[in-house]
Amino acid sequence: MKKSLLILSMLFMTMSYAQEVKQIPQISVTGEGEIKVVPDQATISATVETKGNNAKDVKKQNDEQIESVLKLIKKMNLAPADYKTQRVALNPQYDYEKKKTTYNATQTIEIIVRDLSKYDELMEGLVNQGINRIDNVVFQSSNLVKYQSEARKLAIKDAKMKAEDYVSVLGQKVGRAMTISDNSQNYNPQPVYARMMKTEMSDIGAPRETLAVGEIKITANVSVSFILE
Repeated sequence: MKKSLLILSMLFMTMSYAQEVKQIPQISVTGEGEIKVVPDQATISATVETKGNNAKDVKKQNDEQIESVLKLIKKMNLAPADYKTQRVALNPQYDYEKKKTTYNATQTIEIIVRDLSKYDELMEGLVNQGINRIDNVVFQSSNLVKYQSEARKLAIKDAKMKAEDYVSVLGQKVGRAMTISDNSQNYNPQPVYARMMKTEMSDIGAPRETLAVGEIKITANVSVSFILE
């Protein structure tokens, strides 16, 4: 009996406490910040691919071409930390119709070009020295961390401005933030094309357009809950 009374007493106390707890009025919004910058560097993935009937000969030819590519890179005074071998492969390929096996060798080098004025010279040299596949070129900013920080701040400001717009019609004010969630995706440069002129002159004497560097967008997205006053 005493145990039952104790349980009932605790239940009434809990219900009474729950009634006294008031819900805090809040507003939840999202905000976006975007920074557009002109990239000052590029990452190039370039591949030498060779094919033939003899695995040893195919690999040797591939190595020789890669050696020429590395000599070019060193001649252009790129820092050793700015280029590296990304992939190496030697694969047999069997032709069922001819009942014959051939071999395919590939080596991929990733190169960071920190001075875009060297881009055209490097790309031309890579092809001349044996690169027969450009897999990818990504334009980037060396100040990415700085611009990401600026984009996050703009996203928070955007969220607060939205909240103020919503509650202004209600005669309320936006108070302090209760929760903040970062919804930003991994950085993925999206080019907005512009012009970059090469200093080399064409046959008609005008600068030759060879590279559309453009701008890259650095964005941040947040969700924020504010207390209403």
